[in-house]
Order: sequence, then C-alpha cells, then structure tokens
Amino acid sequence: MKAFIVKKYSKKEKLHLTDVNTPTVNENQVLVQIHSAGLNLLDSLIRNGEFKIFLPYKAPFINGHDMAGTVIKVGSGVKKYKVGDEVYSRVGDHRIGTFAEQIAVNETDLALKPKNISMEEAASIPLVGLTSWQALVEIANLKKGQKVFIQAGSGGVGTFAIQLAKHLGAFVATTTSSANTALVKSLGADLIIDYKTQDFATILKDYDMVLHSNREAKILENSLKILKPGGTLVSLTGPPTPEFAKEIGLAWPFRILMGLLSGSVRRKAKKLGVNFNFLFMRAQGSQLQQITQLIESGVIKPIIDKVFPFEKTNDAMTYVESGRTKGKVVVKVK
Repeated sequence: MKAFIVKKYSKKEKLHLTDVNTPTVNENQVLVQIHSAGLNLLDSLIRNGEFKIFLPYKAPFINGHDMAGTVIKVGSGVKKYKVGDEVYSRVGDHRIGTFAEQIAVNETDLALKPKNISMEEAASIPLVGLTSWQALVEIANLKKGQKVFIQAGSGGVGTFAIQLAKHLGAFVATTTSSANTALVKSLGADLIIDYKTQDFATILKDYDMVLHSNREAKILENSLKILKPGGTLVSLTGPPTPEFAKEIGLAWPFRILMGLLSGSVRRKAKKLGVNFNFLFMRAQGSQLQQITQLIESGVIKPIIDKVFPFEKTNDAMTYVESGRTKGKVVVKVK
C-alpha cells in the first residue's frame, strides 16, 4: 500500500510517499481502509522530533493521527465493529500512521462515524474533538454560567472548543484576527478579541477556565492572571508537568526534568490560587462516540478550511504549519 513516511527526525524533512506492507491485525484490532486523514500541528511536531523524549518513534515510520474510513477486516476479539462499518479515530500513541491507504486500529480507539457528515468532515474531528472534550469536560468540568477563554478561536481546536463550551452553557471569550471575527461569532463566541490590536489581559477578568494554546511565556503568565481563585488553565503547549510524566509512565528522571520545566509556571499558579494543567490528549473511542452524538444532533459542526489530494500531503502539512488555517485541513486518501 502507499503511505507517507518520516525517514528521519528533522524540521526540514519532507514526508516520503512510498510502498509499505499492509498492516497486520491482532485480535483486538480492526483494519480500516482510510478514506480521509485529518492533519494537525502535532504531525509536524512528531516529524520534527519535538516529542521523541516521551513518544519515541523509530524511523522510518508512517505519520498521521486522524482518520475516517471503512472497516475491511476485524480481529477475532473485536465485539463492536464489523466489516463495512464506517468509523473514525484519533489513533493511539505509538500506533500512528493515518497518512496511508490502510491502518490497524485498536477497537477501543474507534467510534462509528457520524451519519450526517462526510468522510472528510469526520476525519477533521477526532484530535480536536477529544482535546476539547478532555480539557473542558474531563479536566475543567465546565458548567453552565461559567466563563471560559479559548485562545486561537479560528484554529482547529478553537472552532470545536467554542461550540462545545456553548453547548455546556458557558460564556465564551476568544482571540482571533478581524478577518475571522464572523466565523468565531457564528460558532457562538460571546466576546471576540482581535489579538493584533487588543490585549486580552486588560479586557478579561475572573474567568473560570482558560484553554491555552500559545507558546509565548508572557501569554501563559497573563492567562493565569485572568482566572478567578480556584480557576483552571489547561495548556496544550506546555510546559509538561510531573503529573503528566507519571500518567504516561515515564521513569523518575523524566518526572524530575518535567518538574523543572514547569516549576516556574506551577509556582505562579499556586501563588495566584489557580490550577495549571498540561494536556496531551489521548485516544479514547468512548469519548469520541459521545462527540458523534453531538454532531448527529447538530450541536457541533465540523469546520474545514481545505481538502488536499493524498499525493499533496506535504503541501497540506506546509499549510497547517503556516498558522493561517480556519478550522481543519484534510487529505483525501481514497
């Protein structure tokens, strides 16, 4: 089968389209014929080697985390799925490889594709949907009437998180450029801040939650300051914490390292009486199935910027890395 592989870790490295063996399926996996694959900045970071400390992939390996497709084979222990089912997934860490024609996926990482959207739309959902769910629902336990600040509202996570937060009954503030104001307003944003001309730190106060995705240290510090006492900041960009290292089973030297990396921000959060959390989302088919229900009921709609043909996957990656996307970017494999 055809697949795009990473030959070596490098920011300058392109993905290489090549022929690889068809995946084998163990008893708890299904083989999926991939129709479409969603692209995420995570794919670039994995290729660059930025997460190889705790996610070491041995090159060459197939890149890609999101997909939608059709089940063509099931393992002997699989109970929920059968040949012909249309499914989607953010596949599990250490088992990535959605930039390919087929992939073997653990049954627990899968969900049935929403019936009311296309394969391309379904492929755009899993990573950003699960990230939003795990941040807003699982960690912050966001409730009706609370206030949440979602950074980068027109991006992949932002466009999903705004819709989910509104469904939960929250007041939503977000940042975007003036060109994308209409988009985030249509998704439900209540307060829209133009990050080019306005400073959110002078506008926002007493928020219950911040979904943080900016890499600038000053932005992180100011994000902590707009929280009310007891409020929660969930960061998608770090720094990672010792709790995260323990959660994914890293040895004590790595826990100490991540403790050092996040020590300053954790001390600032403690002084302010707020909570700092680092989220590296995990595959979770049961949560994705709940997201399916929200999509089928019309609560959440996928936002796609561009769909590229499979052979243009590198162009799609470059576009994602530009930081100018409105919603998600997808490649059509089949």
